[in-house]
Amino acid sequence: MTASATDKVSAAGKSETAGSGQDLRYRRALLKISGEALMGAGEYGVDFETVCRIAKDVKQVHDLGAEVCLVIGGGNIFRGISGATVGMERSSADYMGMLATVMNALAMQSALEDIGLPTRVLSAIPMSTVCEPYIRRRAVRHLEKGRVVIFAAGTGNPFFTTDTTAALRAAEMDCECLLKGTQVDGVYSEDPNSNSNAERYDHLSYHQVLARDLKVMDAAAISLARENTIPILVFSIHNDGAFADVLRGKGTCTVIDEGA
Repeated sequence: MTASATDKVSAAGKSETAGSGQDLRYRRALLKISGEALMGAGEYGVDFETVCRIAKDVKQVHDLGAEVCLVIGGGNIFRGISGATVGMERSSADYMGMLATVMNALAMQSALEDIGLPTRVLSAIPMSTVCEPYIRRRAVRHLEKGRVVIFAAGTGNPFFTTDTTAALRAAEMDCECLLKGTQVDGVYSEDPNSNSNAERYDHLSYHQVLARDLKVMDAAAISLARENTIPILVFSIHNDGAFADVLRGKGTCTVIDEGA
């Protein structure tokens, strides 16, 4: 099916291709995925088998009636902070990291459209040859038409992480939640891969995350989510169907919100 034909199906009404969303606790969600999650078992780059598996999870959620947007990191290709530590100017290193997120976004777009999901990549750094520029109203319209939107190139400014980008875009898109797909099934007191006695949390407040310096997202992202009362749901991106389960309110995850 061509892109235009796919869009016609979407524009004709989401009810023809997606569920009503009645089974979902959250109907508009932003999924943040680290670049490292796309590496699979590799040590660098993009593992397309992993990208296709994540794409199928996104399609499952879309078919339930959810409006979905994504932010993908670039750490599998280049991390700006790493470049800065070896002598690069921080701004230049961060711009390289932003370009890495565009490459990841294009890979995910290809995987999503291969399984029939119309997808748009919107970049904070204009590059009209490969994707659309980020315009908030255009992004909202894409979501309303049933398209998946991938936000690339961070905020377009150095010194801001893709975690902060995710919180910012979730607020701009009026998302009902922000999901953080990680390597483990929630937030722990320490890295559970290195400490088997690490405590897992089912529920945390924004304040607790900041006060305990839990490495979930950076402080700017947590603060932005708190200011806009956007709950953060942390789950394992490696469990098939976990994305849909969490949006239904049934999956294993850690919920971060205002708390009691």
